This record gives sequence, structure tokens and C-alpha cells, in this order.
Amino acid sequence: MKMLSPLPYISDRPEHADIIARLPNKWTSWPQGRSSCNAVAREPEETPLTVIKHSIKGAKPSIKLSKKLSKKRSTKVPAKHELRWPKRPVVFISDPHADAHAFEASLIAAGVTKQMDSGLCHLKLTKKGRQSEIIIGGDCLDKGPSNLSLLRSVKHLYRLNARVTLLAGNHDLRLFMGLLALARKKDIGNQHFFVRMGKKVIPLFKEVFEQYLADKNWQRNIPDEDACRKALFPNEKWFEQFPYHAAGQLTTEGIEREVRKMHSKVKSFEKNCVAAGLSLQHIYAASLKCQKLFLHKKGEFHWFYRKMKLVEKRGSFLFLHAGLDDTMGELLLKSGTGYANKAFHRNLKHRDLFGFYYSSIANTFRTKYRDVDLPLTERGVKAIHKAGIRVVVQGHINQQEGQRIAIKKGLVHVEADITLDRHSRKNEGLKGFGMGATLIDKRNGIIGISCDYPTAKVLKPKELQLIDG
Repeated sequence: MKMLSPLPYISDRPEHADIIARLPNKWTSWPQGRSSCNAVAREPEETPLTVIKHSIKGAKPSIKLSKKLSKKRSTKVPAKHELRWPKRPVVFISDPHADAHAFEASLIAAGVTKQMDSGLCHLKLTKKGRQSEIIIGGDCLDKGPSNLSLLRSVKHLYRLNARVTLLAGNHDLRLFMGLLALARKKDIGNQHFFVRMGKKVIPLFKEVFEQYLADKNWQRNIPDEDACRKALFPNEKWFEQFPYHAAGQLTTEGIEREVRKMHSKVKSFEKNCVAAGLSLQHIYAASLKCQKLFLHKKGEFHWFYRKMKLVEKRGSFLFLHAGLDDTMGELLLKSGTGYANKAFHRNLKHRDLFGFYYSSIANTFRTKYRDVDLPLTERGVKAIHKAGIRVVVQGHINQQEGQRIAIKKGLVHVEADITLDRHSRKNEGLKGFGMGATLIDKRNGIIGISCDYPTAKVLKPKELQLIDG
């Protein structure tokens, strides 16, 4: 019996023509090349990813299993360790990075929306869209052409009554921390967070200035350049005092990296502002406006951080932006995701910024499992597995050829940042804006769709069960 195509249906509307033309129209059992799996996931004695490529739409997957895997397959998996799929289909789109066109095209590519007219925010949910959960994997801000347009596109999804879960990304929280640092009394632990945002935040400030301040008397009550510099930048003593302040909480490598980055950002921040046509007075005024837009209850974008979650669990899948560490693994085992999300918001609201940003909670949207990051060891992975989590679905690490499966620290990860925003794509030699999504459901398994890979990548439920072991 031939399997029905796992590819989502996209209606043949004029507004969809360019999207359909750039998307794969065929599918493949999940490839084992380096762009699709890391070395551990490619190991033939450990995974089933020795697959035969299919060029015919709807063809039945063919998998060559090693004897070890065949034996493993015949062994019944204990119920408490059995891989559980989300109750409803999940569409995971991560790292849209201020590119609303890429974000909306990805929703259409996933089959959950259709475009009713030209331009942004003219979407309508499809039947699949009404049945699915759309998880946005963080990093809505920075890099791309328009932060505000992207935020309005996300808000449009909420207005459509879509089931939306919005996860925290490091770029999203970088803005929040910078705005809070400016609003709070300066200390050694927080005074670097504004300039730490770096040049990637400058386009947002320029957008805000042009859309909300340029035609108003914005200079009223704004101090002069020197006073703005003093308010925005860390003082000279910071570089001497921060290593002592951070000792015991950050690793030696982490402290050295932080100080090194800040030397570079302090040196370049004002130059980057000038290159964008902005003075420090412009930046200061735009920052105060951002505080009203994002932090105040009546602000246009207050919903953005209010709706944000740190993690979300569906079946045996944990969705987050970056990764985990031992402390977070224990927390998820003992208290669950609901507690983790409450802790995220309460810490962000009440804890000192330094303590929050270098904590296990923030590590969840920052880690790349480097030496400077909080460690994930075998102890942490055991706790994560005991918590019923078998697969981590993440953004944060951008790929140039579609989604990638990676076994890291003994834990299965689906790397689903497929480089959507056009500025990143230009820097990496990719054409136009990106589009694609990661689809997860119990009937089809995991489907990776990207305009940068010639076929959709499909990992069937039984194949994933074998990887997970």
C-alpha cells in the first residue's frame, strides 16, 4: 500500500505562486549527510539513518537497518520509555529574525495559513491551521528588515485565534534586558546590558524612532550626548570590577569572554549608531519609547513578553530555543514545564538582571553546549529522560540546508533554525528570504521543509523510536 504524501497541501492561489515555486515538491526519508545529521546520529550501529532516497512523491520509505537495530526493533519498548507524540500536529517555526515575509511564507509553506491578499497580515487559517499548534521557537527580533512588521505578523496570528505558543529566544531577551537595565538603578551586574545588545538592535531603535518619534518634539527632556552616553554605557570601573562580581557564577572562560565582548561593543556601538544615522540622543529617546511599547501594560507590544514561554512539552518532545543543562533537567523532572515557565517570568520580573541572565533559566535560550555554557552531563540527561522528554526541538543554531538531527550529550535534538531572514541569508550566500517549517505529528513523524533543500526530509515515527532507543 502506497503511503500518502506527507507534504502539506498549499492551495493554488496567485498569492502563493512564488512560495510554491521555491518549495520542494518531493520528499525523502531523512538523509544521512552532514547537513541533515551530526556524526553521532549518522553512526550506523546506533541509528537507522541509512536510508534510500526517494524522488517519487508518495513513495514508501526504505530503511536499511543493521542487525543490532533489527534486534532492537523486535524488542518491545517499556511503556514508560515509549516515545509519545503530540496530541495535535505541531508546526515549529524558529528564528524569523525580523523578517515578516519569511515568517508568513513559512506559515503558508506549512499548510496552516493561506494568503487572501497581497502584503502582510492578510492571512487566514486553513483547516490544518485550525487543527495544529504553531510553536514559534524564539528570536523574533534583530537582523532582519523590520522588527515591528514581524511583531505585527505574530500578533495577527493571535487575532486569527490560532493556537500559538511563543518561546523565548536570546535575541528577544537581549532587548528586554537592555530596556530593564536602562530603567533600573545601575550596578556592576546590570550596567553593561544595554550596550551588550550591540549593533543588531540599532535597526529596531531606528524603526521605533522613525515610526513613533520623528514627527514629534522628541528632544524635549532628552539629555545631551554626554549625558546619554553616561546613561547607556558601562562606566570605566566596570571592566575592573565585573570579573570579581561574576566570580563563582560564571566560569573563568565565561568571564573572559564577557569582558572581551564588552570591550569590542563599547568601542563600536556609537560608531554603528552614527553609521545608521542616529546620535546617542536618538538611541536614548527610542529606548524610552521602547520601554513604553514593550514594558508598559498598555504598550502596543506588551503582549510579546507577556505571552512568552521558556519551554513547552508535547508528548515526549520538548520545544525550546537553545538547549538544557543539568539544573534545568532536574527542575523539569521535579516540577515540570509549568513551573519552569512561571519561574522564567517571576525571575525576569523580580530577580537582579545579572543573576537572571547567567542562570540556568537563561541558559535554556542561550546555550550552544560550549565550555562557557552551563554543563549538560549524563546526570542531567537521565533526569530529562525520566521527565518523559526524549526529543528536544530547538532553534538558535542556523542551518543552510534545512533541518538537522543531532545527538548532543546523549540527547536527541532537532535543529530547526533554517535561516529565514534575508540579511543572514545574504551574509551566508543564500538567495532571497527563507521559508520552511518543521512539522511533527504521530501519523507522519518529523517533516523538515526548507526552500534550501531539494526535498522535504521525513523521519517516520518508527525510525525516530529507533534513534531514541
